[in-house]
Order: sequence, then structure tokens, then C-alpha cells
Amino acid sequence: MARHIIHFTGPINSSTCGNLIGTCTKALQQGASHLQLNIATMGGDCAYGFTLYNYLLALPIPVDTHNLGTVESMGNILFLAGARRTACPLSKFLFHPFHWTLHGSVDHTRMVEYAASLQHDLALYEDIVRQRTLDAPQRLDVRHALTAEAHIVEPRQALAFGLIHGIDDVPIPLDGCQWSVHS
Repeated sequence: MARHIIHFTGPINSSTCGNLIGTCTKALQQGASHLQLNIATMGGDCAYGFTLYNYLLALPIPVDTHNLGTVESMGNILFLAGARRTACPLSKFLFHPFHWTLHGSVDHTRMVEYAASLQHDLALYEDIVRQRTLDAPQRLDVRHALTAEAHIVEPRQALAFGLIHGIDDVPIPLDGCQWSVHS
């Protein structure tokens, strides 16, 4: 089995989205039969996070995800695309309210559009977490974390919430094919 390891260390934006898709494509072209995506991200843009989630699920090979230290905000959606999800013992997940940066003046119509889009992103995010953690013994109150009060989840809690399947350092093999995507 040709396992390829991709280290994703940066924000989720147009550049890193394109780079991760390109890196996965190259790994497939080089015969990858399994991808391990090691993630350290403070999150980023909702549109690119949802895009990467759907892209990783569509790949014709298994993709596992691993929290290298911190997975925050939209990074949680990227992380949840993993078939098998693990985290280092000294890592964290952060769920917090969405925020947007608006540039320039905004008319009423555009503000209504932004509010509708924000609500839709919230519902998508909540649905993905729910779908990927169905069998969990405990439920993470995602809506509260995304609309009211940030919530830091440590690895043991992440196990109970179904965010991860195991706590593991996931050693990097010397002979493995490795890639890097960063800002």
C-alpha cells in the first residue's frame, strides 16, 4: 500500500485550497492508495473549507486526518473529512462563532445576502459535525459554540464527542512519501 502523507499547516483560503487539491492530485498520479492528512490550522474561509471537505470525500482512496497540534474553526470541517481521525495527546480543537471581514460600504441587499449566507454556512457546519459524529456517546453543542461561546475540545473530550477515533502521536515513517501545503 502506497501511503502518502500530506502536512497541511496554514490557513484555509483560496491559495491553500488550490495547493491541497493539486497535492492530492499529484499523490494520486504517483500511485497513492491512501492519504494521511496531518493538519495544523487556525481555520479560514468557509467556502474553501466546505470545498476541501467535499473534495476529500470524493477522492477514490481512503483519507485519514490527524491533528498535529491545533485544529480550529473551519479547520474542524477539513479535519472531519477523514475516514479515520486521530489527534496528538497534546492537541486541541477550537469551535468559535463565525465572523466576517467586510470591505468598503455595504448596501441593504448585500447585507441581507451576507446574513443569509452566514446562516447557511452555520447550518452546513452543524450538519457536517452531526453526520460525522453520529455514534458518539456525547454530543458537542456546535450551535452554541458557533453562535455564542467558543469551546476548546481536548483529545479525551474529542473521543467522547466522536471527533476522533484515537489519541496517537502517529509517527512519520522514514520511507513514506511526504508532501507539504502551507501558506
